[in-house]
Amino acid sequence: MTDSNTWEEVYEIVRLIPPGRVMSYGQVATICARPLTPRAVGWALYGCPADVPWHRVVNASGGCSTDRVAGKQPGRQQKLLEAEGVDFSPTGTLDMNHYPFELAVDDLNELLVDTKAVP
Repeated sequence: MTDSNTWEEVYEIVRLIPPGRVMSYGQVATICARPLTPRAVGWALYGCPADVPWHRVVNASGGCSTDRVAGKQPGRQQKLLEAEGVDFSPTGTLDMNHYPFELAVDDLNELLVDTKAVP
């Protein structure tokens, strides 16, 4: 079971992903302090606050998973990423090696402290 602190940690990590870069659900799950599955990260992002760039988290194959989510506009995630300069193949996937945002666990605490110190 997860709690609001766990979801907030997911949101803080996703807020660090810069425009034009992506992480997979699994990558986000791996660097969370509490053990999470990629699916749990997806659940967290399903109801995330408006300031969380949820669209920068994709599946491990570089595809947009939100097209299958009830209540979500098909193609929206891809359009948001394309607006940030991310290119997709004709099959609707992006090259995970070309647009990565890699964040080591050791760097995470420092970055989170830095972002909280900004007024």
